[in-house]
Amino acid sequence: MRAMTMALILSLTAGIASAKPHLRDVPEIDGTLLAVGIADEIRKNCPDISARMVRAYTLVTGLKDKARDLGYTDAEIDAYRKSDAEKARLRAAGEAYLQRGGVTAGQPATYCALGRAEIEKGGQIGALLRMN
Repeated sequence: MRAMTMALILSLTAGIASAKPHLRDVPEIDGTLLAVGIADEIRKNCPDISARMVRAYTLVTGLKDKARDLGYTDAEIDAYRKSDAEKARLRAAGEAYLQRGGVTAGQPATYCALGRAEIEKGGQIGALLRMN
């Protein structure tokens, strides 16, 4: 009986340890989508900046492969990608980032200033943008 109890505990523990986090909790996936969204907002609102579309497309299409490599199924990936709640969460996070960066809606110069700073910084957002 004791051996059976231990086997049950070990099997339950192994199941918990191998459980995947929600995709929103995988920074490599969620953070990349957030960066793409922020870069998109900057380029839409600043006439002096455009997107590096090929780089953005390659980055986004590679996310599904990364998620699969991490053990997520196509159904899990699509559920995350199509979720209205996740889209709203990412949109709110992007708006907060823009606000912290000094952006004021309807004022293109503020988007341009943040875009230039991101390009100079050379991070993920800046890598998706270029000066016209």
